[in-house]
Amino acid sequence: MSTTEKAITQTIYWINKVVIGCNFCPFAAKVINDNKVKYSVEESNNPSLCLDYFSNELLFLDANSSIETSFLIFTNAFKNFDEYLQFVSKAESLLKKNKYSGIYQVASFHPNYLFADSKEEDAENYTNRSIYPMVHLLRESSIDKAVEFYTNTHSIPEKNIAFAKQKGELYMKMLRDSCFNI
Repeated sequence: MSTTEKAITQTIYWINKVVIGCNFCPFAAKVINDNKVKYSVEESNNPSLCLDYFSNELLFLDANSSIETSFLIFTNAFKNFDEYLQFVSKAESLLKKNKYSGIYQVASFHPNYLFADSKEEDAENYTNRSIYPMVHLLRESSIDKAVEFYTNTHSIPEKNIAFAKQKGELYMKMLRDSCFNI
């Protein structure tokens, strides 16, 4: 299995086991089951090339309306969480600059994800701790449709945090880390 195939396989496993399995995103299962997700890997560790990759993914989504969401997986870049946050900020600026606000939305995931005002060992960080640095591009129109069918969407983050805290940091870490073993 190539490095790219392995990263995609592990990411799919993480989405199924953690994101869907813990119900962190109640919309995820339908999109996955409907095969409306694209996974791609950027192996460069150059932030500029990664931003170009992000930009190209926007063009891909523009041209492929059947894909509702895309995971951009960075296997060699952004090992440092602060560097990753700088990249996400630049990606969001690129969305605005290219008039994609209201069309696409960026969700961020990183192995060392740390919510503001949380401690590194806080279990709730695992709601966004992935196995690789990645960005998740979502169509706003898809989010709007999903929200119509799911009530109390504003409570999702609170439920996720409560679930992670109840399970504890050790459980959440073991669950996430098990995704490397496939």
